Amino acid sequence: MTSTEEFIQQKEFQSPWHKLRVNLLITSNWLKNEFKEFLDQFEITQQQYNILRILRGAKSEPLSTNEICDRMIDKMSDTSRIVDRLVAKNLAEKNPCPNDKRKIQVFISKDGEQLLSSIDAEMHALDAKFNHLSDKEAEQLNDLLEKLRG
Repeated sequence: MTSTEEFIQQKEFQSPWHKLRVNLLITSNWLKNEFKEFLDQFEITQQQYNILRILRGAKSEPLSTNEICDRMIDKMSDTSRIVDRLVAKNLAEKNPCPNDKRKIQVFISKDGEQLLSSIDAEMHALDAKFNHLSDKEAEQLNDLLEKLRG
């Protein structure tokens, strides 16, 4: 039994919803820690990874920092600062917007695309954390989580 399971079993819950809330928070933190450890080998943070994936998904179209922020998983991130760090690592490029010099346009660089390809090739190691779930259970859990978020 893991310490998380022991914690949940020792806790008195007011309802199944209370237990669900605690369980989701614990699971979220567990996954964040696992993901952080996985990305550490690539010397990149979760927020930087998220932005690079957003930029790659734009398929060479420029995005403003506001557009990036709208698409991020963690909306509380300081997008401008993270983009500056990606630029410093040569993983992204930014240029002034030709229509509005107050805005910048952000693109993924070739180095950023190569880094994402390297991460994609190793993602199976992170996905292995879920191997104790069957495909059917994973699909069911995905459906339930999407239903929960409405």
